[in-house]
Amino acid sequence: MALFRLQIALPDRPGSLGLLASAIGAAGGDIRELVVLKSENGRGFDDITVAVPGSNPTDLIELLSSIGGVEVISINPVE
Repeated sequence: MALFRLQIALPDRPGSLGLLASAIGAAGGDIRELVVLKSENGRGFDDITVAVPGSNPTDLIELLSSIGGVEVISINPVE
C-alpha cells in the first residue's frame, strides 16, 4: 500500500466527513491520519493521510470527486 496526503474541501454539515470516510473505505483505502484544518463559508477543509492499494490513487480521487460538494484540492505522496 502507498501513502498519500490529500487536502480536501467538503460541505460543513453533519455526515459529510462520514460519507467521505465510507467512500475511502469502499475504495480499499485506510485512513491513517485526519486533521481538520478550518471551516469557513460553509466548507470544511481537512488533511487526510490515506493508505491505498498499489501505488496509484487515481480511482480514489475519482470516487471522492464524484461525491457532491467534495473537492480534492491536492494529493501528495508520503515518503
